[in-house]
Amino acid sequence: MKDRLKNIDVAEKNEIISTYLKNDSRIQQFPGKEKRKLILLEYIVQEYFEMEKYYSEKDVNEILKCIYVDHVLLRRHLIEYGFMKRSRDCKEYWVL
Repeated sequence: MKDRLKNIDVAEKNEIISTYLKNDSRIQQFPGKEKRKLILLEYIVQEYFEMEKYYSEKDVNEILKCIYVDHVLLRRHLIEYGFMKRSRDCKEYWVL
């Protein structure tokens, strides 16, 4: 899924990010369109998580709560769209 972002130019990404992330850096409404979801998820991973670092589910939830009221939705999408992986027991999360 992440490969679909390669053909989107930076200006379009920035426009979508600024549309959904308001001044307080919180998402007011999560987009329904897949392309916009992917752009926001990519942004979240790049801005709020570190590569090669393992996070507990609690840590991931705390980070995502600061971004969007439905942090579970964000966490699920980060996994489903391949931006993050988690251990089988769901105790560790990491960025791909």
